[in-house]
Order: sequence, then structure tokens, then C-alpha cells
Amino acid sequence: MSDCIADPPPALPALHPTVKSVTERIARRSESTREAYRASMAAQLKAGTQRQGMGCANMAHAGAALATPDKLAIHAARLPHLGVVTAYNDMLSAHQPYETYPEHIRSAARAVGATAQVAGGVPAMCDGITQGTAGMELSLFSRDVIALATAVALSHNVFDAALMLGVCDKIVPGLFIGALQFGHLPVVFVPAGPMTSGLSNDEKARIRQRYARGEVDRAALLEAESQAYHGAGTCTFYGTANSNQMLMEIMGLHLPGSSFVPPGTPLRAALTAAAVRRAVMLTGLATPPAAGKPPPRVTMADIVTEKTIVNGIVGLMSTGGSTNHTLHLVAMARAAGILIDWGDMADLSAVVPLLARIYPNGTADVNHFHAAGGMGFLIRELLQAGLLHPDVDTVMGHGLLAYACEPELIGAGADGNWAALAWRSAPEASGDESVLRPVSRPFSPDGGVRLLRGNLGRSVVKVSAVKPEHRVVRAPAVVVSDQHALLGLYQRGELQRDLVAVVRYQGPRANGMPELHSLTPILANLQDQGFRVALVTDGRMSGASGKVPSAIHLSPEALADGPIARVRDGDMITLDCERGELRLEVDASTLAARPIVHPGMTAHETGSGRDLFSLFRRHVGAAEAGASPLWDS
Repeated sequence: MSDCIADPPPALPALHPTVKSVTERIARRSESTREAYRASMAAQLKAGTQRQGMGCANMAHAGAALATPDKLAIHAARLPHLGVVTAYNDMLSAHQPYETYPEHIRSAARAVGATAQVAGGVPAMCDGITQGTAGMELSLFSRDVIALATAVALSHNVFDAALMLGVCDKIVPGLFIGALQFGHLPVVFVPAGPMTSGLSNDEKARIRQRYARGEVDRAALLEAESQAYHGAGTCTFYGTANSNQMLMEIMGLHLPGSSFVPPGTPLRAALTAAAVRRAVMLTGLATPPAAGKPPPRVTMADIVTEKTIVNGIVGLMSTGGSTNHTLHLVAMARAAGILIDWGDMADLSAVVPLLARIYPNGTADVNHFHAAGGMGFLIRELLQAGLLHPDVDTVMGHGLLAYACEPELIGAGADGNWAALAWRSAPEASGDESVLRPVSRPFSPDGGVRLLRGNLGRSVVKVSAVKPEHRVVRAPAVVVSDQHALLGLYQRGELQRDLVAVVRYQGPRANGMPELHSLTPILANLQDQGFRVALVTDGRMSGASGKVPSAIHLSPEALADGPIARVRDGDMITLDCERGELRLEVDASTLAARPIVHPGMTAHETGSGRDLFSLFRRHVGAAEAGASPLWDS
């Protein structure tokens, strides 16, 4: 347990009534699916080690390449054995630090009488590289490939706990979904940390807009991008990758305060070793300490409950987190039999204040957020306001109060090495209220994501970075079926007016739902020129989408004959973020009489590996159901 937690713990206020009612609603909705999930986990649970009773040939294969002491230990079948699932590659800056983790993990495991193996690797693609290219059409489905690969890695069933090494956009959701199929095991997610701050995200965005206007050349753009993305670690803006890290911490699957500690530091190394020790202790199989027996087993299925998922949603809303999690978190919850929808998110957003301003909804980056008080400050504020469930299991034990803390190294010796890792209480006051604020002085009284409803369907919009004067747009539609077509109109000077850009046939069934991040600079330029501008799409925007109001993930999608397929150039559309309304100003009979002629999608079905994903496109569920082909929507 964290050193900073008082005994007994401080009293907390009653749970906010909306948080309570939404949680209860989710539990009722999920009753049958949760029962099935829990029964599956119970059927897989063993009293001793997972490898007890395995055949001799099976065990020989499992330990064939191990060092002799480790081989003897796993053959004895008494001590805990950890499986590592890694998303390491050295193309993703966030994942490059994982190259050296396996040996550190094996060493840390041996130090506490356990063993560890890399169970398998999962793919990890970078949306920053594939933005605007054919490869981006594999991006969303890579989440489900990662889930499948995680299950393959753990299917050897010789592991008593698992460590998940992943950071970025689809990787953490995929690891989470796959690991939940082995939720009878303890699972600890192990972060790698953000890169140091480089060129500010605000300046990077300014250079991008200037390039889109033709004011700077490609060399200047590349120089700016290289100064922003310059070293090992997670990109420092608050997109999906860093939203993932926040989620794993507030859901109790990281060690407290570990999300945003930079790679290559003594504290980062100490936290990684501590994660190994916690995984061993959570098995309930560790060598008993002198004073008594080890703590009981705490599995991933114990940790991931309706309360945990609601805590994750609250974390997203309070920080202005990535819109991609209106897809991912739905799919992640479903893997545990928990059914959530955008209505749940909207209801929570209405009562959860925005406490953080990190780019794109501010100028700071995650390093500034961490320095200002970070996750420990945020979680304590939300707990003290009754906005989080405190009574949840975590990898630190029972109760979320352990996460109102931050780690520190203590006892430096003459050799410069630190003696121990400990946790202290998070700062009582924010170190910078332009970045992180208490509940009593929020940036906004409500969260960053809202649900839009209307005769075009249901969609979500992120408003935390949208100025109030831009949150209501009524303008004629400019309709395209490809993002490059809209870019072409802009480059020809044909968008110099008020407009709602309708970019359709970008849904999961059509082309895998790529992010449309390349549209951000041109739409921002038009808005900066004084035009009323908005985006409506059945596709995705980047997790770092910003100041232009964007109705995204529109369902039903165009290829499923959603109303967006009947919109015509010049139709008036109202996008009202304040009232939660998305309305096409065409009467129902006229709209119904319009024929739908789907554009040919063959260009999106071949090349860059897209041929292999036809099965995913045919069987994918709706966006509000998580846009996953792994289960019925």
C-alpha cells in the first residue's frame, strides 16, 4: 500500500448522484453479459500456479530457452511466473524504451523469487506516420488485431500474472481487450513515459496552419515537426496515447503516479521494477513474508468493474481526453461484459468539471501537467468532490485513495544510487493553475465531450478546445466522400465562406474509419478568417482534434444507408454543441425520397494490407458499440 495513505483513510463525501445513477444504469444494462464474463473467468481460475498439471512435453517447450535457474523454477511449478506482452518497436518513439524492459523485468522477478518471460509481441502502428495515407485505414482495426495477438500470447496458459507494455493509440485498448479474456490473472500495465518537451504544441499547430496557407515551405514544416517530435517517449500533446495513460492510472492498472514519468530516468526504472513486484504479490503465490502470508490474489477481472469504467469516463471528461475513447472505452468495457454508450458519457460529462488544459485544449503539454500536480492531484480532487468511486480494487490493493499520491526515490547513498521507492501525498495546491485546477475553480463546469442528436443520427463532439463563440454553427453543407477532395477544394480557394464540411463514407464499414487529422489545419484557417465552420463526418478526428466544432463518429454511417448519405451540397445544417443538436434542415419526406448512390469503395479495399481486413469491415459493429468486429454490436 502507498506510504501516503493515512490509516484509517480520510473520510470522503457521498458519491455524486449522477455518477451513482449512471453506474447503476450500466450495471442493470450489463447484468447478463457481466454474469457470463464472470462465469468464464471463474472457470479458468486455478488454485495454484497456472502450469500445475501440464504435460511434461508442454513444460519442456515452455522453458526450453530459459536460463537454468529460471528453468528449474518454472518446472517446480510452485513459484509465480509472469508473462510479458510487449508492443515494442523502435519506430514509435513512445515504444522504443521498451527495448530493454524484458531483461529488467526478468531481473526484478528473480529478486522476489519469481520468473518472467516475454509471452509475445503485438503490432504497434503510428497514426502520426499514416495520417492521410492508405495505411491509416488499418489503424482502428489494429486495435482488434492487438487484442487477438494478446490472446495468442497468453493462450500458452503457463503464466500466473501478466505485464502489458504499451502506450499509444490503439495499442493500450487492444492490450486491455485481449488481457480481459485472461482476466482470471493479475494484470499490470507498465508505461514508458513521455518524451521531454520540445517545440510547443501551439507553435507546431501554427506552423501547420501556415503551411496549409502556403506561407512556409515543406522544409520549414519538417523542421518544426522534428523539433516537436524529437526523442524517445510519448508525444507530449494530450491525444489518445496520453489519454490511454491517464485511463490506466485512474482505473487502477498502473502504479500510482507512473503515467508521465519520463523514460531513461532512475524513477522510471524503479517504477518498472515495482510493477513487477506488484504483479508477483497480486498472484497470491509469492513467498510469504516473515510476518505472515501473502495478500490474496487480485485479478484483472476483480479490478475492471462498472465502477472502474465509470471512473475512466470521469477521468476523460475532467481532462478533455481523446474523442477516440468514445469508441475505445466502449469496446474495452464490452470485453468485460460491461455495456456503456454515449448517453452515459454525456450524462457524466454534464456534471464533471474540466480540470486540465493540455494541448489541444490549452498550450501546456503533459510534462507541464505532471509538474503541476499531475494524476495524484487530479484524482484527489475528483475523489473529494464525490466524482469517483473510491471503493474499487487496483493493482495497489483496495481503494482508489492510493492514487492520490506521487512516487519518489528516497535514501540516496554515497554511490548516487537510491535506496527505495516510496509514495508521498500529491501536492495540496496546483503548481500552475493555467494547466491544472481544483474542482472549486475549474476551467469549465462540465467535461469535454458531448453527445449530438438529430435527424442525421448520433455523434460526439469534443468542446474543451472549442471557444464558446464557435460552438453553434448554421451553414450550408459542402459534401465530399473523401478527405482529399475537401483539401483540393481548399487549395483551389473554393471554401472561402461559411460552411459545414460533410465528409462521408469514412465509417468503419466503408474504409476502416481513418482519422481525418489532415483537415484540421485548413478548417482552422477558415475559422481564423472569420467564417462559420464545422465538420460532420462518420469518420474519426485525431485524439488531438481541436478548435473547430466537429461532429464525428456519426451513426448510422453512410455505407449503412445513414441519413448522411442523403445530404446534398447547399443543404443547411445546424451543429449546436450547447443544446446537443445536429440537424439537417430538410423535411423528412424530401430526405427519404432522395436516392442513395454509394460511391465505389474498391480503391479502399486493396493495397497497403487493406485486402486482409475485408473480414473486419464486413463484420464491424456500429461506432457507438465500439466499432469492433470482435462481437455483435
